[in-house]
Amino acid sequence: MTIAVIGIGLIGGSLMIDLRKRGFADKIIGVDTNINHKNIALLCGLVDENDTLENAIKKSDLIILSTPVNTNCKMLPEILDRIEGTSKVVTDMGSTKASIAKASQNHPARGRYVAVHPMAGTEYSGPLAAIGKLFDYKTAIICDKELSDKDALNTVEKMLDLLNMHKVYMNSSEHDVHVAYISHISHITSFSLALCVLEKEHEEQNILTLAGGGFESTVRLAKSNGETWAPIFLENAQYILEVMDTYIEKMNSFRKMISEKDINGLKALMEEANKIRKILN
Repeated sequence: MTIAVIGIGLIGGSLMIDLRKRGFADKIIGVDTNINHKNIALLCGLVDENDTLENAIKKSDLIILSTPVNTNCKMLPEILDRIEGTSKVVTDMGSTKASIAKASQNHPARGRYVAVHPMAGTEYSGPLAAIGKLFDYKTAIICDKELSDKDALNTVEKMLDLLNMHKVYMNSSEHDVHVAYISHISHITSFSLALCVLEKEHEEQNILTLAGGGFESTVRLAKSNGETWAPIFLENAQYILEVMDTYIEKMNSFRKMISEKDINGLKALMEEANKIRKILN
């Protein structure tokens, strides 16, 4: 199988590593607007060649979109135009799905598209951040599977199985609600905490000296690329704003208990939060 990967970053690059090693791809074509990313991908053996989007679509059996979510939305209808009437398959790796579902819903080639969100990643970006086994034993969410042709869905499911991913099925709107609570708010919280610390702690050495494991794990996501995450926040704004309102409400509850020196109230809040152990243990 010849695969075109559109967007040679952490996700796209990591896919290339494992799909090649595990025999899913005979040939990999990279497409990226960043010349440095293209050169690195070629030199590191992530791709066999770089090409234009148009040429890559012509040459490929499977097209994987791993660009920022707003770019995925813009590109998908054009790609569907080009693969209509063929056996080619296109999938995306974006972490929002309602917008891209809307962009493709009335297209005559909609069946050739399979919507996927791999719940995997790191705080790093670019092809040099690509690593093998990134997806192993992680969850892959497939959205609106009933809208995809059976053979297209089968191709993508085989790819996910080869990556050792656990498959979950949802509709697009349901997906976006859940990831707002589970994933997106975590990034906003991390960015906010980093900004708070940088504003109050002007001495870098103090941050380095006093930063413990808890702080490091909480702000780790603040290293994430704004080019990737700003579009995600805007694409999923409706649900993210709902989550932020709930988060602010909980923060205000803690603030109230602390200001009133209500130790029993604080303990009650934390005991309620401790119930997450039963889910995540």
